[in-house]
Amino acid sequence: MSNIAPMKQRGGDLVTAEQAEAIRTALKTSLYPGATDDSVDMVLAYCRAGGLDPMTKPVHIVPMWVPEKKQGNRVVSPAGMRDVIMPGIELYRTKAHRTGEYAGQDEATFGPTIEDTLNGVRVRYPEWCSVSVYRLVNGTPVRYSAKAYWLESYATAKRDSDAPNAMWKKRPFGQLEKCAEALALRKAFPEAVGAQPTAEEMEGRVIEGEAAQVRQEPPQQQQPRELPPYPADKFKENLPAWGALIAAGKKTASQIINMVKTKGSLTEEQMIAIEDYEQVDDVATDTASTPTSTSDDTGPIDWDVPGEGERA
Repeated sequence: MSNIAPMKQRGGDLVTAEQAEAIRTALKTSLYPGATDDSVDMVLAYCRAGGLDPMTKPVHIVPMWVPEKKQGNRVVSPAGMRDVIMPGIELYRTKAHRTGEYAGQDEATFGPTIEDTLNGVRVRYPEWCSVSVYRLVNGTPVRYSAKAYWLESYATAKRDSDAPNAMWKKRPFGQLEKCAEALALRKAFPEAVGAQPTAEEMEGRVIEGEAAQVRQEPPQQQQPRELPPYPADKFKENLPAWGALIAAGKKTASQIINMVKTKGSLTEEQMIAIEDYEQVDDVATDTASTPTSTSDDTGPIDWDVPGEGERA
């Protein structure tokens, strides 16, 4: 039934099966509302392997497109959207602080603001962002700088489009700053934060690795079909409920948009209508926002079963 009995609490004591199930329930209902059992189990496995407390939400569930994996002419794993567990920028910061050698960081600096049209969408974004963090080396603060470029970092709305997704269009400076900070923290504390990119850096991207094989053999019939438009009447009916989730901090606008897109395509006006519920404060991507965050999770909502976020 549950494979999380061997979990440990902060003190190092093993939790009971009942405590483990209670943690699992809390994650599904509070920290990752709408997430599937498999995705929550992945969060628990990740936290267990890294000695992390899952109740502090150190990681995010990020829906990502995984290319087809082939061995010769045999398809081992079909292409499709899958939930992937990613650390958040907050976990990077926490690990850096725990070394006892984190000595602060400079205010982010941005390059010139660019005005451009990407796939018919008018956008304004900083050309680059630079962040410097300091680490004590033999008692002396040493500066580690990193620069992230918007065009190399932003997440697209669709795999076959150059237009940015809702969060990167709305918060081009904030999202890029998180990416630059993550790069700087990896430089300064490689043994603490590791090499895995953050959820803020990876939301909306394609997992690479088998992509070359996919490009070598792109059977037309295996390409994912474009979903029909999301019904306008259903969108109007569900919008207030989605807005309530965003206002309550349970979901971000980016997460809602990504989840709705699994049922049908959205117009630019519909995405803006969802984004209007987003608070102007710093949002996690949470989420994925990032999933838009960054306190948002990126767990998918089960749109086939009426529940929180959708009426029957």
